Amino acid sequence: MGSRMRAGREILLLMIILFLSGHICAQDSYIHRLGIEGRPGYIFPTSSFLRGENDMRKRLGSACSAHLKYSFQLQPGTAADRVYGSSYQGIGVGYFDFGNRREMGTPVALYAFQGARIARFTPRLSLNYEWGFGASFGWKPYDYLANANNTVIGTKVNAYLNAGIHLNWILSPRFDLNIGAAAVHFSNGNTQYPNTGLNTVDFKIGVVYNFNRDIDKALQPSQQIPFPSFPRHVSYDLTLFGSWRRKAIDVPGGQVPAPDKYAVAGFCFAPMYNFGYKFRAGVSLDGVYDASANIYAKDYITPLDGGNEEDAFGIPPLRKQLSLGVSARGEWVMPYFTVGIGFGANILHGGGDLQSFYQILALKIDMTRDTFLHIGYNLKDFHEPNYLMLGIGYRFNNKRPRLHH
Repeated sequence: MGSRMRAGREILLLMIILFLSGHICAQDSYIHRLGIEGRPGYIFPTSSFLRGENDMRKRLGSACSAHLKYSFQLQPGTAADRVYGSSYQGIGVGYFDFGNRREMGTPVALYAFQGARIARFTPRLSLNYEWGFGASFGWKPYDYLANANNTVIGTKVNAYLNAGIHLNWILSPRFDLNIGAAAVHFSNGNTQYPNTGLNTVDFKIGVVYNFNRDIDKALQPSQQIPFPSFPRHVSYDLTLFGSWRRKAIDVPGGQVPAPDKYAVAGFCFAPMYNFGYKFRAGVSLDGVYDASANIYAKDYITPLDGGNEEDAFGIPPLRKQLSLGVSARGEWVMPYFTVGIGFGANILHGGGDLQSFYQILALKIDMTRDTFLHIGYNLKDFHEPNYLMLGIGYRFNNKRPRLHH
């Protein structure tokens, strides 16, 4: 419990540093907001455990959670507010219950989130999107002896991701009402087995209190606010990343997890054409070293039959663990955060596992004007988890005008 609390404090401190560093402390530049939110949800039955093979002998189909969220929003009446659709960002904490506390626990998530307006129907009513990313703590993971049914969650700490849309209704100078839906995913990023993951779709309803909002400016038409034209240009992102992963190997009768954790390291170099303030696209050259690639089972004998797992797997030569790929990239650019997707294929590789079509989902967090943190996830063939991509990056030839502090 003590280590879990320490880890939670460290992540919360990191989030606070990320959001409150730099010029965020300039009180007049932002509206400060505090919100509460309730989310009843539906659990997708993606495993036998969720379909009823659990100690309760019943299907686990419903979830609920409660959230407390702090955010800061661009002031209305500014060029940045018009360009970025009244964007807001902040930190949140959520408490979750999946209807089986003994085998799953009641995890708590700490996360960063960001949202903005998609469309404005009236001065008081708009359609917004919002995403969140962070870590969840307090799970009761799979254990061969103590918790063998739970094949969904393999670690005590898991990533938390959500994305959704909602209607935002300005009720008064201080209060907003939010009603919408969100898709939620919990996973350990293939760092431990099992990693089936948990997926829900939630209905959400919440209230937001705006501490220092000028209601007259908030209700004025954003089309009347001028902003500087955007200089279209090509920028170049260089990203270095690393992580670790687990690997399942085919053996007679099915698959077994290899006993070791395997290192992953790589780079991405991406020339990107900046079409405007909020979108850029291009191609990326992706080089990867994956120590788990093409490992194989020798004459596998289970430990129950007297075998030694560490001697049962073979390591291929280095050339079968290296790959160079090319991917098409698109990025949605907002203050402080950039969300990107990529679709690519390895063009130089050692065959086997590396002969693949891969997908990338990435979050870039601005540290300075040209440097960023990179948090990404690599998938194979849209369904098979590969590895996390945790790294840093630098952007060359960045000509983006600065509209916010």
